[in-house]
Amino acid sequence: MQLDKRENWMGLHVPAMWNDYTIEALLRDVWQIPKKQLHQIRMDKGVLVNHEQKRWSESLIEGDYLEVKLFIPEESDVVPDQKKVEVLYEDDHILVANKPAGMDTHPNEKGQTGTLLNAVVHHCGPHTNVRHIHRLDRDTTGAVLFAKHRIAGSIMDRLLEERKVKRAYMALVHGLVSKKKGTIEQAIGKDRHHATRKRVSPKGQSAITDYEVHGYLKEKDATLVKLFLRTGRTHQIRVHMSYMGHPLLGDTLYGGKKKAASRQALHAASLTFPHPFTGETITCEAPFIDEPPIFE
Repeated sequence: MQLDKRENWMGLHVPAMWNDYTIEALLRDVWQIPKKQLHQIRMDKGVLVNHEQKRWSESLIEGDYLEVKLFIPEESDVVPDQKKVEVLYEDDHILVANKPAGMDTHPNEKGQTGTLLNAVVHHCGPHTNVRHIHRLDRDTTGAVLFAKHRIAGSIMDRLLEERKVKRAYMALVHGLVSKKKGTIEQAIGKDRHHATRKRVSPKGQSAITDYEVHGYLKEKDATLVKLFLRTGRTHQIRVHMSYMGHPLLGDTLYGGKKKAASRQALHAASLTFPHPFTGETITCEAPFIDEPPIFE
């Protein structure tokens, strides 16, 4: 499905699957735009059908040209930073970038620079209030999803909460993981002895990680593991693999050996998610970017 952009408007030809939906039903029930933003579109007279204003109770017909005012200029409070961004996917609504190691996903205080979000804001240009949908640890590399305007951000936040944004990671862990695949279902909570460390705790938040073994590196005594998150707890993979007795190489916070890797050997290898407006499945593969390489 092709999406057009004309100034502040997104346009598209209504496909057969939306035939007989009312305008309101499409915006409210299919795209699930939040009530406050839906009200703003209504107040702005922000819907056209075949270049004319229509009542929201009117049904759409396959082939109609629908336009919705989505691109409201916004000023970002994030300082643009002229750093190169490796873009894995981009359109007018969303962007996926490949984050390098040693870089925060987003600023933690006003005016901070040097983060991936600073670089993405510069890439997208002025009047675009880009926001991150999820984050990676400072020393984790790989795919990070951003929304390029407020309504796309609201939809993607909901899809993440509904676990429709699927994330796969690659990790190198100490020792031989003998079981070829499995699921780690252990709640994660705070470690009261350390400000930033997490731990497996029955009183913590539910956390589920699936894994499958992709090979054993005898010279490093390390196993290459692919992991899939069903939940998104802080340090989830690092905590779960350490709990199994196989901490990540380089992850000294959770028992990994510092000399084994220059950083924690964790990479967000792919993201799969439905497009916020077309529903089409988008899959982004993030290549390894360490120099010298860690995963080899």
